[in-house]
Amino acid sequence: MSKVGIIMGSTSDMPVMEKAIEILKGFDIEVEVDIVSAHRTPEKLFDYGKNAHTRGISVIIAGAGGAAHLPGMVASLSPLPVIGVPVKSRNSIDGWDSVLSILQMPGGVPVATVALDGAMNAGILAAQIIGASDKCVLDKILVYKEGLKQKVIEGAKQINK
Repeated sequence: MSKVGIIMGSTSDMPVMEKAIEILKGFDIEVEVDIVSAHRTPEKLFDYGKNAHTRGISVIIAGAGGAAHLPGMVASLSPLPVIGVPVKSRNSIDGWDSVLSILQMPGGVPVATVALDGAMNAGILAAQIIGASDKCVLDKILVYKEGLKQKVIEGAKQINK
């Protein structure tokens, strides 16, 4: 069974990152959650990035605010796909610093980047990556997407009464 590693720079990022945890658990995907600060625990960052794949992790979701070096640094160390979640934090410049830090990666070190505070989409993207090779997860994603479609159809019916 695939597992997604969810890391964030500090506990203050948890309210945003909980959305990724919830969506993945809804797809019955195991998650491993940890605090890994690129600036305050660089040794832990290096260990995590180099060894996550040895613990059965298939995709890493990394959330960070401010300078937001965590996703890029993990991507530079890991062979796994990394999804970055820019977090609008109290020391942020309206979140733009986080978005650009994660989005503007150099060639050879990709980080898939979702919207500011977009942890839910990060969870869905991680599930889709896993679903590309796991039919059980793929089937759950198909059901989820059908649910989104039905919600829109029902909403349209409500306004056209």
